Amino acid sequence: MYTPINQWAEDDRPREKFLLKGKAALSDSELLAILIGSGSRNESAVQLCQRILASANNNLNQLGKLSIQQLMDFKGIGEAKAISIAAALELGRRRRSQDAAEMDKITSSKAVFNIMQPLIGELLHEEFWVLYLNNSNKVIHKAQLSKGGMTGTVVDTRIIFKTALEYNAISLILTHNHPSGKLVASESDKEITRKLQLAGKQMDIMILDHVIITESSYFSFADEGIF
Repeated sequence: MYTPINQWAEDDRPREKFLLKGKAALSDSELLAILIGSGSRNESAVQLCQRILASANNNLNQLGKLSIQQLMDFKGIGEAKAISIAAALELGRRRRSQDAAEMDKITSSKAVFNIMQPLIGELLHEEFWVLYLNNSNKVIHKAQLSKGGMTGTVVDTRIIFKTALEYNAISLILTHNHPSGKLVASESDKEITRKLQLAGKQMDIMILDHVIITESSYFSFADEGIF
C-alpha cells in the first residue's frame, strides 16, 4: 500500500534521516529519492528509486550507464529528475577519478586500474590512453590517443613519443578498455605493444606495461609475462 513520504515517521523520511543519522545510514534508493524529491501518484520517491535501481541490478555503475531517455522511461521521472540522477552519478565518477589521481605513483598494475577505471572502465566504446611517468614512477600526464576502436593505424607512435619528450617522461604505460568485459589480449593489442616497445627502446623511453581495463577488473601484460 502506497503511503506518501510526508506521512512516514520522521526518522524514516530520507532528508530527516540524513540529518538525524548521517548519510551512511541511508540506502542507495533513499539517497536517490532525495535527489528527485518526489515520486508519482502511485508510489513514493523511495519506491520509485527502488524500482529504478532494481532495473540496474541494484548496481550504481550500471545505473550510471542509463541514458537520460532510459531514465525518463520510468513513470515519475521527467527530464529534470533524470538529469539530476545522471549529474550525481557523474560527480561520483569524477570523485573516484580525483581520489585515484591523488595517489598517482605507479607501484603496480592495480594502481593503473585505480587511475583508469573511473575514466574508461564503464564506457561502451573502446579508448586507448597513455600514462606518462617521471623517474619516480609518478604520473605526470595522461592522454587519450584514440576513441571508438583500436588498430595499429589509430595509435600514432609519433604523437605518443612527441608528448613524452614534451613532458620529459622517462617511461610510459599503455592502457585501453574492453567494453565486452573480456580480459584477453588480442593479437592487435600485442602487435601495437611490440611496435611501441621497439620505438621506445630507440628513444630510451621504456614501455613498462600495457593494461586492459574492464568495469571490474584488469589484465596486465607485465603481470602475465607478455613483455
